Amino acid sequence: MLPDQRFPWEYLRQASDPSLRSYELSRLNHAANLRKEITALIDQWVEETAAAILARWMIEYRTAERSPEPTRRVDIEPEAPLLETPQLLATSPRARRKQPGKIPCRP
Repeated sequence: MLPDQRFPWEYLRQASDPSLRSYELSRLNHAANLRKEITALIDQWVEETAAAILARWMIEYRTAERSPEPTRRVDIEPEAPLLETPQLLATSPRARRKQPGKIPCRP
């Protein structure tokens, strides 16, 4: 219910049983429709975020390939995770780069 809408207490108090059943079904139907919309939005959000993470990984991989170092390491995971855990928030990006989970690359 939107903030500017008032809950229909008086209507519900005075409504007949069939009217209450109808109201209940309409609210359940509306809730189901909202759930479908939210699910579609979450799916779209996940797809877009995955594409952005892949692009970030490619940028970092190409940068590492151009590096003059004889042996270099490339992050598998993006530098800024989608959902940061408290442990990741407590570490700096530089410290995160030194954590395990990296693949050594040869020129």
